[in-house]
Amino acid sequence: MADGTKVADKQHRGALGAAYAAQRPEEVAALYDRWAGTYDADMSAAGYRHPTICLALLARHLPRGAAPLLDAGAGTGLIGEWLNIAGYPEVEALDISQGMLDQAARKGVYSALHRLALGSGLPFADHAYAGIVAAGVFTSGHVGTEGLDELIRICRPGGVIVLTVKNTLWEPGFAARIAEVEAQGSVTRLEETRPYVSMPGETDTVPSRCLALRVR
Repeated sequence: MADGTKVADKQHRGALGAAYAAQRPEEVAALYDRWAGTYDADMSAAGYRHPTICLALLARHLPRGAAPLLDAGAGTGLIGEWLNIAGYPEVEALDISQGMLDQAARKGVYSALHRLALGSGLPFADHAYAGIVAAGVFTSGHVGTEGLDELIRICRPGGVIVLTVKNTLWEPGFAARIAEVEAQGSVTRLEETRPYVSMPGETDTVPSRCLALRVR
């Protein structure tokens, strides 16, 4: 491996570790602001799988052309770009980092950009979106189960929410919360993948899973 690649890998692992260890939303935002310029290249080198898997589940359960969609935790717009190619013409981006949103805007695929944090109330109407994707959001140092209810509220009945959950959050809290909202009749679990490593190019990574939920 070339020395330059080793340096880039070390910088990537440092950024990722700092993001997972962050304690406050403003700390998360600042970390991603600094990372925005190299994020796409870094995640490509790490073999980042969440966007591909989320797109596959969404396309399986939400008809092509459904609109509008919300890319919640859009980052630099990796998923938004692929959604546009796959035939979802109206996608809005939400992210805590202005630096990430600036990169996403350059892709020219989002109909609106929202600098907001998941985990508390969102300024969107009930049933505003036909579908929501949240990839890499429900993970260490980011958002826990407190972010799920708002996504359900702003997704219209019959709409689909696709989200990834890191195993460190899955048991016991997230698994129990998903079961609870199912029992309440708020959602139906359409699909749940087996656990997978989201970045096979990284070492010592904790697996995640991807779920598709139908809002009722």
